[in-house]
Amino acid sequence: MSELVGLRLEDITFRDRYVDVSVLGKGRKQRVPPLWKEVANSLRAWLAVRGEARVPEVFLNARGRSLSRSGVAHVLKKHKPAAAESCPSLDKKPLSPHVLRHCCGMNILQSTGDIRQVALWLGHERTDTSEIYVQGDASEKLKVLGAVVPPTLRPGNFRPPDKLIAALRGR
Repeated sequence: MSELVGLRLEDITFRDRYVDVSVLGKGRKQRVPPLWKEVANSLRAWLAVRGEARVPEVFLNARGRSLSRSGVAHVLKKHKPAAAESCPSLDKKPLSPHVLRHCCGMNILQSTGDIRQVALWLGHERTDTSEIYVQGDASEKLKVLGAVVPPTLRPGNFRPPDKLIAALRGR
């Protein structure tokens, strides 16, 4: 979230209908994540109404100053009830900037099935940092269960062979 909160006007380049956004992440690592067309359009619309400000950051608070991480959390908390009206399950779920980041990672994994894409999008240096998304993806687990043929068991009582019982007693 700090990457977006710290986004400056100079980090944005418009190319026809596409927008390049240069993001400075952890470890001062520079990257240019792709933007959906709808996000690019929303960014253009925001910049049109943003107006002049004394700060170079793209996102501003109500006083025209740079929006902080806690400011983003406040905006999410403020608008959660309205969002829950169209998505009632949202009402009982936690919502924070970090939760949105994880949701994004899970959506990318479900859409692409490629952990490398998750790492690229979220700015992870190594794909093993993104492994948490594989562990948490219930649909992937269900796919695996569907692909595995369960063993066939015969009804009846199990009677271990005498050699097994003797070996176990000898220990």
